[in-house]
Amino acid sequence: MTSAREEVLRRVRTALGETRAPAPQVARDYRATDDRPAGVLLDVLVDRLEDYKASVLRCGPDDVAATVTAALDAGLGTGWTPASVVAAPGLAEAWRPGGLDTDDDRPPVQLAERAAAVTAVAVAIAETGTLVLDGTPACGRRALSLLPDCLVCVVTADQVVGGVPEGLARLDPLRPLTMISGPSATSDIELERVEGVHGPRMLVVVLVS
Repeated sequence: MTSAREEVLRRVRTALGETRAPAPQVARDYRATDDRPAGVLLDVLVDRLEDYKASVLRCGPDDVAATVTAALDAGLGTGWTPASVVAAPGLAEAWRPGGLDTDDDRPPVQLAERAAAVTAVAVAIAETGTLVLDGTPACGRRALSLLPDCLVCVVTADQVVGGVPEGLARLDPLRPLTMISGPSATSDIELERVEGVHGPRMLVVVLVS
């Protein structure tokens, strides 16, 4: 006796016949780079992120740690403590406020108890307002960006590209990529927006330029 799967596949093969047409070539004539000046791309990224209800704080290279502190104040209020925040293990020391805990592959249930996480990004796509984390030490494991209620991401100007093709060209497709466009949100049939269902309710971006 043949299984239902085998029967379906047999009928598909019969319908296709012995000679199968080669797969058509995929058109690659889409725009792969963005010629807009870097300053314009940064403004576009900020506009998209804020449209998605993320907060953006801009700073210079020497003020990152202080701005990360301000970002945590914005996300958690001024009463947060370093013990309530966990940072990606490879996050630059110069970007860390004093006393932040470092993620050490603790069980996810313990990560969920933290109020916020601080990570870097692999690339930021201006046109779509998307931050991409790739699981490297600076970005941390995927759970780090999903379980705490507030996520602070540090983005440097040289990581910002115009469009998706340019962003993907910078990434290793074999890495565990997490693409973030604003805080976690969904809506029901009545279009009632609910935040924090499957990720952080708050996203604060520190843009270094």
